[in-house]
Amino acid sequence: MSGVSLAVAPPTEPDQTTNSAVKPMEKPLHRQQQQQQPAVGSVMGSLRVIELQLIAFIMVFSISGLVPLLDLVFPAFATAYFLALSRLAFPSYGRTSGSQEIFQGGRLFRLYVILGTTVGLFLPLAYVLGGFARGDEHAVRSATPHLFLLSCQILTENIISGLSLFSPPVRALVPLLYTVRRIFVIMDWIRDVWLNKTLPANANLQDVAWYWFGRILAVANLLYFSINLFVFLIPKFLPRAFEAYFRDRDEIHAKMAEDKRSAAANQAQAQAQQADKKSD
Repeated sequence: MSGVSLAVAPPTEPDQTTNSAVKPMEKPLHRQQQQQQPAVGSVMGSLRVIELQLIAFIMVFSISGLVPLLDLVFPAFATAYFLALSRLAFPSYGRTSGSQEIFQGGRLFRLYVILGTTVGLFLPLAYVLGGFARGDEHAVRSATPHLFLLSCQILTENIISGLSLFSPPVRALVPLLYTVRRIFVIMDWIRDVWLNKTLPANANLQDVAWYWFGRILAVANLLYFSINLFVFLIPKFLPRAFEAYFRDRDEIHAKMAEDKRSAAANQAQAQAQQADKKSD
């Protein structure tokens, strides 16, 4: 759960049976709903802009030298692992569309997602940009690995969610795997701002505010993503993905078995008819 891919609901297809039964007095309302559909399309189109921005962030972070080698290699390893899972362990059966959400929450859940996007993406980005402006290399270096991995996570989620190649378990493992890695990165961030960074004796009010902003932001990220991992992703998000996957798999296997039985019955009936014709 990145906060971007889950914050936008998938577009809904119009129900043909409902459209055929619309009363004359309800047709103006139906036309009004159809006029609102381009707005949804414009929101989904804006995701393409977000992906381009994420690619730009990833490229800048990669060539800046501020991201450790292990964190640079991690997205490539994770992508190869997801591809292997989609081929070997959890192949897609094509029953769920790529844009379908695994978990659809209410208004409080969307507020929770927006909070995570603000705490995990926007404020750390402001912290890094502010560090560049203030010449605080320590702040830039401590928060950049988290931003790099989160950008890779959001980009991977957006791409995988639009491809039917990836089944729900694989899609659910993307935020889970990235969140586990980022928690360790955030712990390094906390150690940098709480143990390795000190204020000068003659620090002014702006320096003190900036110092505590970095400290509180690092702790807030650790709290949010720890809760996200242990309260949402593991007990709720992941089981729901596996439940949908195995339900679709069982339905497909049952349908295949029924088709085989029907084909065998038809073949036996045809053979019986041929035998009757020969006996006649």
